[in-house]
Amino acid sequence: MLRSTRSPDLHGEVAPGFERVADAFADNFVRRGEVGASVCVVQAGTTVVDLWGGWADRERARPWERDTVAILFSATKGLAAMTVLALVDAGLLDYDRPVADYWPGFAAAGKAAITVRTLMNHRAGLHAIERPIALADLADPDRFVPALEAQRPLWSPGHDQGYHAVSYGLYVGELVRRVTGKRLGEVFAQRIASPLGLADDLWIGTPAAAEPRVARLYPVDTRTRLTAVVPRLLTGLTHEGRVYRAFARRSSDTARAFANPPELGPRGIARYGSREVRALDLPWANGVGHARSLAAAYAGLLGHAAAAPLVSRARLAEVFARQSWSAKDRVLLKPLGWSQGFLKEEAHLFSPDPQSFGHAGAGGILGWAVPRAELAIGYVMNRMDFHIRSPRALALARAVNACL
Repeated sequence: MLRSTRSPDLHGEVAPGFERVADAFADNFVRRGEVGASVCVVQAGTTVVDLWGGWADRERARPWERDTVAILFSATKGLAAMTVLALVDAGLLDYDRPVADYWPGFAAAGKAAITVRTLMNHRAGLHAIERPIALADLADPDRFVPALEAQRPLWSPGHDQGYHAVSYGLYVGELVRRVTGKRLGEVFAQRIASPLGLADDLWIGTPAAAEPRVARLYPVDTRTRLTAVVPRLLTGLTHEGRVYRAFARRSSDTARAFANPPELGPRGIARYGSREVRALDLPWANGVGHARSLAAAYAGLLGHAAAAPLVSRARLAEVFARQSWSAKDRVLLKPLGWSQGFLKEEAHLFSPDPQSFGHAGAGGILGWAVPRAELAIGYVMNRMDFHIRSPRALALARAVNACL
C-alpha cells in the first residue's frame, strides 16, 4: 500500500521500502536548489513512488501540482526511439536496411550505405548540419530537408560515435515521416501515448490546451554561469570543464552538434520555454510531460500498463545490450553508449544493471528503465543544472537502486 509523504512541502505517495527516494527528493529542494519537480517509479506495473512539489514558477504564484508538466529536452529522444522501435516491430522499418531505402534523397553526399541502426546509434557522422536552418523552417519539413540531404558525413559512417544532439531528431523525424506520412509526434501519440492512456499528459508537439499546465523554465542563471561555469571553462579539469571549453571552440564537434538552428543553440535554451517551440515537432528536445507519464511510457515499453504489449519481448530485448560504445564520445567527451537510440550510460550512473536504458535530458530530466527489476523511473523539473549529469537526477536514481 502506498502511503502519503509526511513532508508538508511535498505531495504524493511512496510505498514502504522506497522511503529513500522520498528523502532524496526532499534533499533536492533543501540542499540542491530544486524549484519544482516530480518523480515517479513504477515496478512491475505498480506505482511505488509518485511525488511532486515546489513551484511551477519562482514567484511562487503557481504551485507544482499533480498534473504540472515541463519540457523534457533530450529525454524526448527516448520517446522517439520508442516510436521507431514500435515501427520496426510492426514491420514498417528495419534497423539494418539503409535509410535511403525509405528516403531516397538521403543517399546524397555519401550517405547511401548508412543504415537505420547506424543513424539511431549516433554513428552516422551527421552530428552537425552545415547548411543553416532557421527556427521558422522547423514547422515545414520541405524547408529543412534539403539541408539534411545535402549534408556529408563528417567521419566514416559506422567507424566512430558522436552524440547527434539536434540532427538525431531532424533525421529520425523525417525517416518516420517518409514511412508513415505523419510527423513523429503524431506517430508517438498513436503508437505509444494513446495505448498507454498518456495522450493527455505526454507529447512531442504540445497542444494549446495543455499550455496552462506547463511549468516555467529556468535555464542556468548569470550568477551560476559566473561562479560555476566560467571557472570550469577557464581552468577546470572536470568533465564539465572539457565540454565548456569545447563549446567555446566553434570548430569543435561539441559546438557544431548544438549550433544549428542557432536560435535553439546553447544561448537559446530559454526559447524552449516558449509556446512557439513547444508547438513544433522536434523529436530531439521539445517533448513535454511529467514524471508520471515519462515513467509510465517506459513501464509500458517493458510490457506493463498497456492492453497489449507495445512491442514484442524479443524485439525489446535487442535494446538490452550495448550496440555502440565510446570511451570518449566525440561530442559529449565522456564514456557513452547507445542501443537503437536509447542511451546506455556508464554503470555507476543511473543503474548498475548493464541492461538498463533510457534517455537523460538537459538540466537533469530522466526517463529510465531497468528490465531485470521490471522498473521504470521518471524525473522532471523546471530549474536546469549546469552539470552534464545533474546531481539531483543521480541522487534519485541511486536512491531507487538502493531500495531494490
